Amino acid sequence: MQRLKVAVNVRFLLSGRLEGIGYFTHETLRRITRAHPEVDFYFLFDRPFASEFIYASNVHPVVLPPPARHPLLWYLWFELSVAYWLFRHKPDLFLSTDGFCSLHASIPTVAVMHDIAYEYFPQYVPRLTNCYYRYFMPMYARHAARIATVSEHSKRDIALHYHIPEDKIDVVYNGVREIFVPVSNEVREQVRARYTGGAPYLIYVGSVNGRKNLHRMLLAFDRFKSAHACPLKFVIAGSRGWSNRETDEVLRTMKHSKDVVITGRLHDEELALVLGSSLALMYVSLYEGFGVPPLEAMRCGVPCIVSDSSSLPEITSGAALLANAEDVDDIAAKITSIYFDENLRRELIEKGNKRVKSFSWDTSAELLWASCVRALSGSA
Repeated sequence: MQRLKVAVNVRFLLSGRLEGIGYFTHETLRRITRAHPEVDFYFLFDRPFASEFIYASNVHPVVLPPPARHPLLWYLWFELSVAYWLFRHKPDLFLSTDGFCSLHASIPTVAVMHDIAYEYFPQYVPRLTNCYYRYFMPMYARHAARIATVSEHSKRDIALHYHIPEDKIDVVYNGVREIFVPVSNEVREQVRARYTGGAPYLIYVGSVNGRKNLHRMLLAFDRFKSAHACPLKFVIAGSRGWSNRETDEVLRTMKHSKDVVITGRLHDEELALVLGSSLALMYVSLYEGFGVPPLEAMRCGVPCIVSDSSSLPEITSGAALLANAEDVDDIAAKITSIYFDENLRRELIEKGNKRVKSFSWDTSAELLWASCVRALSGSA
């Protein structure tokens, strides 16, 4: 009997530089490939790869040029390099974990579309990139045999914007990495001494770009500090992304800018310690398809302030303090509550500990593979 062949777009598997899509790809595929030794997986890279991503003997790496890192090269990679490889080798399925498809491919495709934030906030995406997304993503959605997405909110968004039947879309939640665990009091004191001179701090984790709403979080923090004489600081842990004009202006003009610590991107082990040592996570984004940092914080025993819109109320499900992302006063009020109310922090930590148990990468991998099986069988 001929072995099943699955080709996978893994261009976001970048050693030492995994982010949202990269982590999803890594965590699900290393489980799927090991759970299905009867299947041959062909990993399509767009550049030289790290051996850490070849998870099992049934994983076959393929490097296809050019490195697909801007819109023109995206098109060339998917519609020429990938399309030609798929035509020559004729796998049974193409799985694309970043939502992009090869429109010339005639085999069943599963596209993982994490969110469509660019539809709501085009001003925070480079113009050419946004044009590419808004032109091609609807075609990708129609072309795919199945779509997987990371929340019920994103499922409704994709169905509504791209006129896709909801029964074609499978929800595959993200999981939470085991590296995130509560830290000891001793470690907390050491980490705070290293980053904030021993002071307690709020933390934001993620890329620094306009959609993340950092400028309003900073304004809210500034108002809180102006109203209360306390040592609280604000740590921003993440790499710089697109469109930061508003954030840069607030950092330049805010009264308490000396109490803001920008670490840049941290290695996973250090991030787990810095997050676990914080007083609370602030993640009041304008839009999230899922929002992994709140779950990572919950796993660390850290309470969260998140926005009351998009997917975040669904993901946190009563285990976080909700704030209006467009209301600086409301965000500042939530900071006040979480700083001064120890009982509230304790309650949120307890609820978060229960909520985070609903998410695991094992379940995510099983659900993604089930979506692939549906695509192969042609069933809804």
